[in-house]
This record gives sequence, C-alpha cells and structure tokens, in this order.
Amino acid sequence: DTQLGTSYEFRAKLVGPLDTFQYYTAYNRQESDGTISADQFKAGADYADNFSAATSCYTRDEGGFDHVNDVSLYDVAASGLGYDFIKQRDQIFTGRVGLSYRYDEYSTPDTAALSSAGADFELQYLLKTKNWQVTDRIAFVPAFQDLGNFIITHEFAFEIPISKSLWKLSTGVTNNYDSRPVGGVDKLDTIYFTRLVLSWGEGLGK
Repeated sequence: DTQLGTSYEFRAKLVGPLDTFQYYTAYNRQESDGTISADQFKAGADYADNFSAATSCYTRDEGGFDHVNDVSLYDVAASGLGYDFIKQRDQIFTGRVGLSYRYDEYSTPDTAALSSAGADFELQYLLKTKNWQVTDRIAFVPAFQDLGNFIITHEFAFEIPISKSLWKLSTGVTNNYDSRPVGGVDKLDTIYFTRLVLSWGEGLGK
C-alpha cells in the first residue's frame, strides 16, 4: 500500500485582562493507493468578553471545505452568552448558549445548499498542570429550518511543552457528526492527530 498524508494546523490564543481571542486554521489531506480519503480545510476565530467574574459574551465563526464528504463550502457563525461553572488558576469549565447561522454548499449538483439560523450549545474544559494540559470541547448546532438536521463537533487534545519555547506537542482526536450528510457519506468522521501548536499570551482565569 502507498500512503501519502499532508496536514498542518496553526492556532493562536491571545488573553487580555477581560477578554480572550483565538484564531486557528488547519488543512488535512490523506491519499492511499491513489484514492483521496481526506481533503479538509478550516479557518476560524473565537472572541469572548468576560463582563463579570463568571459570565461572558462570545462570537465565533468557522468556515472551510470537506471535499471527500462533498461539502464544497461551509460556514458556522454563532454568538451568545457563556458561564464558567469552574474558573480556577489551573482549571476552567465553561458552558455556552447562543444563536447560530449555518451555511453548507455541496459538490453534488442535485443537493440544495443549506442556509438556516439555529442554536449553539457548547461545553469547553481546560485542565493545566506544570508539565501538560488537556482541552476538551464539544459543540451542538441544530438548524431551526429542520431540528433533525444538526452537526456535533468534538475535539480532545493532550499538550506538552517543547522545552521552554512557545511550541507545544499536541495529540488527540476530532469527531465531526452530521445528521444529514450527502448520500453515500458517513455521518461520523473521526481523525486522530499529532501536531505542533504555537501559543503566546496564554493564561487561565485567576
């Protein structure tokens, strides 16, 4: 068997006294014996403003494509309120509830594009020690146009620093579930990863 894989991810996080901004972009392409098994790109940004000790407002947007799953263009934008159930120096657990807008354009000619407002539900967890950190995030985005049409995205990552530099080594898994995929495409897409992460200005709640 002949396999060729190309992937990258860049993620930046800037933390201020009362707000947090994150930007990320990633590309993944896998080919096995001349058959493309993955061809995905995404880029997104997330901004949160902590207007009280445990409460925040947020805005996020992510767009990209997934050619193997016949998604030529997608975009999910959301805005709402967040609440920190746990906010300690080494641990944060945040829930988010808001409104979203989802757009999916498909490569299949006879499949109509999806354009719908919806809800946005998220859970984010961060646990950090001196030598490593764990992040776990899951988001559920149902479309108001059809509540049976929803996406669930999940990412778990374990990170360790590389010496005392800004770089980290991250390993983990991503899961993407689409309740109404294009015909012939699996509902669940799982990817295991190992990547380098560059971060600066990163911190936890005080």
